[in-house]
Amino acid sequence: MSDYFNRIPNFNYVNLLEKSSIGSKIEIKNLFRRAKIRDDIFQNISFFTKYTVVGNERPDNVAQKVYGDSNLDWVVLLTNNILNVQDEWPLSERLFNEYIIEKYGSYENSAKVHHYESKRVFNSKNETVFPFGLRVPENFAVEFYDIDIDRHVRIATPSYPVTNLMYEERIQDERRLIFILKPLYLNLIFEDMKDLLPYKKGSTEFISKTLKDTETMFN
Repeated sequence: MSDYFNRIPNFNYVNLLEKSSIGSKIEIKNLFRRAKIRDDIFQNISFFTKYTVVGNERPDNVAQKVYGDSNLDWVVLLTNNILNVQDEWPLSERLFNEYIIEKYGSYENSAKVHHYESKRVFNSKNETVFPFGLRVPENFAVEFYDIDIDRHVRIATPSYPVTNLMYEERIQDERRLIFILKPLYLNLIFEDMKDLLPYKKGSTEFISKTLKDTETMFN
């Protein structure tokens, strides 16, 4: 992420650690000033390609593989609108196991039922009358009129249990499916950052393109 942080401007912040100099300030990174991908790029699927995070790959590993530069991990995160890597990026196997134990208390508890989901229900013509994968009660039943046999049908057990572990694994699998900005369009992002991140003249707190006073730290 060093490449990204080098691009972020600074702001003057009151130095609370320096008691001998009241009102003194230090320069720190303005992390509230966050880059974003332009809507015309973000909404155009042709700029991106699908990617599946493999094993314990981190954003920097993906950036190295795709762009040949691990410092472009911020592009991977920006492309997927990820703000918190710990909560939004797939966990490594070790961290996932630790998370399961912390959340459910034991592996035995992770095998307990989290919820039930529907099985696909067909009529006598093999047509779907109820879809697969909807969350349903444990004692769920489907009733329908089967015109081909001219009678009402009731199926009492069209559901299956999803365990806590299965539920958490699904979340991780979904996180593994990300989009990658094609290398061809990297320069578009770099140019946008040159325009969006620097400060603009016009306020009394403006010092330079890379530095503002404390009062405008959120702008």
